[in-house]
Amino acid sequence: MDHASQLIQERSAPPATLVIFGASGDLTRRKLLPAVESLARHERLPDQFALVGVARTPMTDEQFAESALGERTLASKRQLQGGVRYVAGGYDDPETYKRLVETLDELDAQRGTSGNRLFYLSTPAGAFEPVINGLAGVGLNQPREGSFSRLVIEKPYGRDLVTARELDRVVHSAFDEHQVFRIDHYLGKDTVQNVLALRFANSIFQPIWDRSWVDHVQITVAETLGVGTRGGFYEDAGAMRDIVQNHVLQVLALALMEPPASFEAEGLRNEKVKLLQAIRLPTDRDIAEAAVRGQYTRGGTRQELMAGYREETGVDPLSRTETYAAMRLNVDNWRWAGVPFYVRTGKRLPARLTEVALQFQRPPHLPIPTDQLTGLDADALILRIQPNEGISLRFGAKVPGHSFRVRTATMEFSYDQTFVEESPEAYERLLLDALIGDASLFIRSDEVQQCWRIVDPIIDNWAKDNSPIPTYEAASWGPTDADRLIGRNGRKWRNSA
Repeated sequence: MDHASQLIQERSAPPATLVIFGASGDLTRRKLLPAVESLARHERLPDQFALVGVARTPMTDEQFAESALGERTLASKRQLQGGVRYVAGGYDDPETYKRLVETLDELDAQRGTSGNRLFYLSTPAGAFEPVINGLAGVGLNQPREGSFSRLVIEKPYGRDLVTARELDRVVHSAFDEHQVFRIDHYLGKDTVQNVLALRFANSIFQPIWDRSWVDHVQITVAETLGVGTRGGFYEDAGAMRDIVQNHVLQVLALALMEPPASFEAEGLRNEKVKLLQAIRLPTDRDIAEAAVRGQYTRGGTRQELMAGYREETGVDPLSRTETYAAMRLNVDNWRWAGVPFYVRTGKRLPARLTEVALQFQRPPHLPIPTDQLTGLDADALILRIQPNEGISLRFGAKVPGHSFRVRTATMEFSYDQTFVEESPEAYERLLLDALIGDASLFIRSDEVQQCWRIVDPIIDNWAKDNSPIPTYEAASWGPTDADRLIGRNGRKWRNSA
């Protein structure tokens, strides 16, 4: 067997049936079905694979197969042909699950799926409990001997610590924790995983990855888009729940955690939980100085004037929902004590950007005269997660010429220019991991609770605050309060348009 064939065999799914609840929804159409197609095209799915859609929308097997395979490649059509089924029914209707059992038993016999089932909850959060209870009601939560039954749950996983624990109670009443795969698609991105590669596959960074060398860390998740058609959803979420509680804190944990004993799922997740536990919670008195919110108003140019948040479809004209959130966090452990961590996210910002930037301390003494330093910034290591995925190292270098002048230069690593391998989409990677049973890139119950523990006090404080919510123009870098948040100690945000 050649090396390429061996790699395919090592990372290929076992015989199984993927059951998608919410099969007629937007996430299924945009992300899940293309991910299944790509896995089939890249020979990651066996012939003994089947796909079942479950939703309220009336549809036949043939209609769902057409929606799943209509525009797909010939190779993936050939592999999935005959293995696609659809079960129409309400999520709280016991008959739906009886029909699902019949369908799964039929596929076991016809396709050889070996009783292995992966249930994907691509539904609104309100449907999680009836689906889980419905599966348990017909015994689909308990795998047969030698088979598996797993549950993938989309975010939001609760809307605060209390509801997350209540959802855990529902989930654990039917499924053991090792069967549960809480998904955050950010963790499926190669560039997020590259944070682990950079830290733990390279010895040169180890001595400087701590409070002795790092002045501060910035984590930015910036979006140029507004809420679009998701105004109704966003009104109930806001930036803190939608992005900070999951994406931002997961990236922060990967960047700051201690080296795990191994790259096994539990080793990685144990260290992430330890890091999250070490984040100091601000008191009510501190929140005004440690957290900033904002809401975008109309802005842009005469040629491209963008509506304000309160003008978006489905948004309350008097809404107090934040579309921007920034925080200063402190980590009370040996490695990071005294180092501030600044995180921010926002909609309608000037650039689409996700990055982690470690800014290092300046030299204790500069023997070079000030007039010979032209725009010399502090050294920094920037991990670009999207777009232009890669890594930048910023440092001082001599300017060519007869005089001795120093200014900032950068060394760049680009994913696109370095690797010819195709990077899988996040959902493709995570679906394959769930089918294999690799939970490394999924979120454990205690991780979810620690993330809510961090953001809940801030969300509660903002809910009680009746003062006008700070605003910022669309296509700007957020409210002025955010600049004051980071500027109290002479620091500033890394803004680029």
